[in-house]
Amino acid sequence: MHNLHGFINLGARFEGIRLMKYEVKNTCLLILMLIMNQHIAGQNQSTRTEPWEGDKFFTMGYSLGLNLMNFTIKPSDVSFASDSLNPGSVNRYPGINLHLVANFRLNQFFYIRFLPGVSFGQRVVNFNSESLTDTASYGPQKLESSFIELPLLLKYGWRMQNIKPYIVGGVNYRYDFYAQDAYRLERPVYLRLHRPDFYYEFGTGIDFYMTHIKLSVELKMSNGVGDVLVHDPHPDYPQYCNAIEKLKSRIWVLSFHFE
Repeated sequence: MHNLHGFINLGARFEGIRLMKYEVKNTCLLILMLIMNQHIAGQNQSTRTEPWEGDKFFTMGYSLGLNLMNFTIKPSDVSFASDSLNPGSVNRYPGINLHLVANFRLNQFFYIRFLPGVSFGQRVVNFNSESLTDTASYGPQKLESSFIELPLLLKYGWRMQNIKPYIVGGVNYRYDFYAQDAYRLERPVYLRLHRPDFYYEFGTGIDFYMTHIKLSVELKMSNGVGDVLVHDPHPDYPQYCNAIEKLKSRIWVLSFHFE
C-alpha cells in the first residue's frame, strides 16, 4: 500500500509539472502576442504622430524619372510654297531623368523644392512635300538632347494621415550640352538647337509617408519659353530650317522622388 501511495503521489506530481509547463507555454505565447500587438500598434501610432522628414525645415533625396520630349512647331510662310518642305508631326521617344532633391519647408502647406540634375531624350521631326520625292535626302530629322536642369518649384500640399496630394509649379533653366555648334557632315541632320532655354512648369503628385522614407509620385508638364531653333540653314539643305518659323520645346516628366 505504501508503494501504491508513492506511485500515485509521483504520478500526480508529474501531472502537475505537465500542467504547469502547459500553462507556462500558453502564458508565454500570450505575452509574446501582446508584445507583438503593442509593437505593431506603436508603429502605427508613430506613423501618424511622429514628425516625418518631409515635415522638417530641410530634407534631401534623389529623383528618378521618365520624360517624353516634344516640339510645338510654327511653320514659316516659305513652307506653304508648292516646292517647299512642310514640317509635320513629331515622333516622341521616352527618355530618363536623374535629379537630386532639396526640399525647404515654409509652413504646413508650402514648400520650395530645388532639383538639380540631368535628363536625356530625343525627338524626330517629320517633313513632307508633294513635289520633293528624294526620301533619302529629305527625311525625318532626329534631334537628341542632353540637358543640365536647374528647376526651382513651389509646392502646395495638404496632408491626410500618411498621404499628401499636392500641386507644384515654377521655372526651370535647361542647358542642352549635346546641341551642336555646327552642322556635322557625317550626319543627315539639317536642324540645330540652341543650348539654353527657360521653361515654366506645373504638375501634380502624391506624397506617400512610409516607415523610413517618403515616396512622391509626380506628373509634370514643362513648356519652353524661347525659340530653340538656330536659324542658320544648312548650306546644302536650307529647306528644313527655312520651313520653320518657331520651334518651342515641351516636355512631360513622370518622376519618383525618394526622401
